[in-house]
Amino acid sequence: MCPSDPSVPTGAIDPQGLPDTSETPAPVVSGEPVQVSDGVFVIPDRRVDLVPNIGIVVGETAALVIDTGMGPRNGAHVLQEARRLAGDRPLHLTVTHFHPEHGFGAQAFKGAATIVYNRGQREELHRKGSAYIDMFRGMSPAIAAELEGVELVDPDLVYEGRAEIDLGGRTAVLRTVGPAHTASDQTVLIDDRVLFGGDLFETRIFPITPYFPPYDIDVDGPRWITVLDQLASLDAEIVVPGHGEVADTSLIRDVRDYLTYIRDEVERLRTGGASADEASATIDKAARERWSTWEHPEWIGLAVQAFHAAGSTG
Repeated sequence: MCPSDPSVPTGAIDPQGLPDTSETPAPVVSGEPVQVSDGVFVIPDRRVDLVPNIGIVVGETAALVIDTGMGPRNGAHVLQEARRLAGDRPLHLTVTHFHPEHGFGAQAFKGAATIVYNRGQREELHRKGSAYIDMFRGMSPAIAAELEGVELVDPDLVYEGRAEIDLGGRTAVLRTVGPAHTASDQTVLIDDRVLFGGDLFETRIFPITPYFPPYDIDVDGPRWITVLDQLASLDAEIVVPGHGEVADTSLIRDVRDYLTYIRDEVERLRTGGASADEASATIDKAARERWSTWEHPEWIGLAVQAFHAAGSTG
């Protein structure tokens, strides 16, 4: 089990402002993997809350799984699908970031795959993993059920900055790009064509901004915008978001434009003397109208709070 770091203060997260998940379906990964490029498959999230898009990349000599879903049942299902596609090829597992719906099924892969994280992911898992389990369990009985028996596991390999995995005729480049959405976000680029970005971007969903002071304030809005500019410049043919439909690079630009709007409006209102709450009320209304087809507008207010705090300290 992944140990806690006793040198880092821990505490309960107060999830005020989170979307209401009490009536949403159980966060269960299901459905058939869909091939989006040669040897690259995605188990789509079906737009179910707290179910991520899962990647399975199959090369000639090895395979890579990207994200696991939440809890041991989802992790076991993803492992089964990976084995079905990869046969007896050695497996690798990585996750885009430490959040429960993306990486808390990793225990199913312990001993069955080589688990690879960046150093920041491992450290963030140690600092926050237990508190996030507690927070997610409190969201609904269905979510708590998926976390039953969950164990936090350490990676087998840890890298700094960039790592390359040769899958045989297919190459996966893992790159540390956080802090942005979290302190340790990671992207996975397959053959310079398919980009997995986790929750750095989602399709028709307001960006998830986990700003929960004082416990978790690692989200970095200004740097997030810089990261999205860098990712857009890669001009990947296929972009796999953390949640929502597979898209192209225009998705990254759409999310970048939204975050830029939040940043600029927060700065304008903050300079005029508006408090974070006052800025939230003003921006929330305008953003809902401007991005009327996007889901979970509850995240707007938390984004405003994060940018307001960044401006106050910057």
